[in-house]
Amino acid sequence: MGFHKILIANRGEIACRVVRTARALGYRTVAVYSDADAVAPHVALADEAVPIGPAPAAESYLHIPALLDAARRTGADAVHPGYGFLSERPEFAAACVQAGLVFIGPPAEAMAAMGDKAAAKRRMQQAGVPCAPGYLPSGTDDQDDARLVQEAQRLGMPLLVKAVAGGGGRGMRLVQALDELPAALAAARREAAAAFGDDRLMLERLVSDARHVEVQVFADAHGDAVHLGERDCTAQRRRQKVIEEAPSPIVDGTLRARLGRDAVAAALAVGYVGAGTVEFVVDTAGQHFFLEMNTRLQVEHPVTEMLTGVDLVAWQLRVAAGEPLRAWLPGGQADVRWRGHAIEARLYAEDPFDGFTPQTGAVAHWRPGAALAAAGGSLRIDAGIAEGSTVSPWYDPMLAKLIVHGHDRADAIRRLVAALDDSPVFGPATNARFLRGVLQHDDFTHARMTTTRLDEWATRGEPLLRRPEPPEALWLAGAALATRDGLPAGTPEPLRPAALAAVPLRLRCQGAERAWRARWLGDVVQLVPADATPGVAPATVRVLAHDAEAARWRLEIDGVAACHVARPAGDGGWWLAHEAAVYRFDEPSPWPDARRAADPRRACATVAGRVAQVAVRPGQRVAAGDPLASVEAMKMEMWQHAAAAGTVRAVHVAAGDAVAAGTLLVELALEEDTPA
Repeated sequence: MGFHKILIANRGEIACRVVRTARALGYRTVAVYSDADAVAPHVALADEAVPIGPAPAAESYLHIPALLDAARRTGADAVHPGYGFLSERPEFAAACVQAGLVFIGPPAEAMAAMGDKAAAKRRMQQAGVPCAPGYLPSGTDDQDDARLVQEAQRLGMPLLVKAVAGGGGRGMRLVQALDELPAALAAARREAAAAFGDDRLMLERLVSDARHVEVQVFADAHGDAVHLGERDCTAQRRRQKVIEEAPSPIVDGTLRARLGRDAVAAALAVGYVGAGTVEFVVDTAGQHFFLEMNTRLQVEHPVTEMLTGVDLVAWQLRVAAGEPLRAWLPGGQADVRWRGHAIEARLYAEDPFDGFTPQTGAVAHWRPGAALAAAGGSLRIDAGIAEGSTVSPWYDPMLAKLIVHGHDRADAIRRLVAALDDSPVFGPATNARFLRGVLQHDDFTHARMTTTRLDEWATRGEPLLRRPEPPEALWLAGAALATRDGLPAGTPEPLRPAALAAVPLRLRCQGAERAWRARWLGDVVQLVPADATPGVAPATVRVLAHDAEAARWRLEIDGVAACHVARPAGDGGWWLAHEAAVYRFDEPSPWPDARRAADPRRACATVAGRVAQVAVRPGQRVAAGDPLASVEAMKMEMWQHAAAAGTVRAVHVAAGDAVAAGTLLVELALEEDTPA
């Protein structure tokens, strides 16, 4: 069962992560890439790379014939699926085996047994693993809305609508009241069909105020299985994990033993082989209920690796090559050890202060080396981006994962906050400041999180979801740097020469504007507010040092020296980071702003993506707030609504069309435009 060259059927950070371990063990690697990923980091990192199709995943990363052909052309004799895409598709595992390739994952039969969520729950019930009450359909003839509504009434609210073939939060909807159910069923079916090619749904009674606790299991082909402890993934937004940690702050030794026992029983019940994760919810009484089994490597697997010192990908490769677990775990479960506390934060390309809208565009700055050096080995960053790469709308919005290890939970939290501060992304907006806020929130630090808490924060207007304002010191830093106009490191003089007379300087940031009179005196800039009365003492900013490699400036502002991550923007202005937030300071044009106000007659795409639905037709009357069309990008569906009442004048797109940000979707003739 040996192999020597591995094709990684994935992209982004997980492809990079698999390549690193595979090469460390002496295996050659093959990357695959879509047209959108031709210059992505994973392509450059592998020994070989093969193009497999256009940007849409269905035509590239989900196209099994293209992947098998790439393996044939490069002589790869094994395939690692990573996570997402085809990683839990039994037909892909079977196709690999049929093509003579080693599939680095569980057998297709085990994957199929756990991939059908309804059938998996029945099997777990038979194995004695506790499950939450629900409705588990046995076929396609029990999927009509009337039957599902009837079962929902029996179960009671709140409940979850879940795709039978689901995973990763796709095809899942929370229903709080019965009148929400029809819309939830329609949306879940549509999303499940698009993501999995299977629109069957099941219902599950929501365990209120629950925590999401999962157990990492590992099994070999010789009948042995162990667990590597639990991970707490309770911090979720819209059923998507945001922060994960191990061990769980609410799990004691007794509960850990029960969770581990049931997780191993679940794996053995389906003849599992390799790395897998058994997910549970834990209620306020400490009772746990089986959710599902992810038959692959999890996004959050580094948390377990940091806690145990294990390389799970290395284990995957050894088991796929036929080795028994006893070869390196002679004592079995007794040989698994845990040390300290680990936490992972997922860095997403999204704007948490604008409804978490997906963000795209070029990465102007990503240099986490200084953060890694400062952490001294306690920080790990798994990234799928590089400075200069482009974040596209075609795939998951996760850019990187920051994982820290501390001697206890408080230590790990503090280290992760520092890592977020020290490794900003300039370009597309990210959720870094939001992650920082979650880590420092009382609900998180005191282990009061539930799986719905982040969504509750959004509903009640939690302060950490308000866009932060740049502090005074950052305005002054931005003003001082703006006067240098992006001079390279080592340049002793600013571009704007020192003069006896101060020069005017204006800066704009996030809609706010400030003005000063600026004067350079050697390596110090003096800044006096433009509207200050004569005699007001200036603020002073001294440039002490500049590390061009890390884009770090050491500035002394009114006698206090501090480091700032900052660099000039390509089209003018400066990027500056402060406490995991990123700000852009620009000098406004002296000419009037010619940008038009939003036109209520034109509904345009807010992000690049693919049109998911068009809800109107020409000639149709609409009221203000009516849905017009939706665009799907980065696993989110964003609707454009009528800004005012009127009639649809034209529809410019159809479902399935690829659109750029700003594309005109629907035109309206407003009622106010119609003569009386």
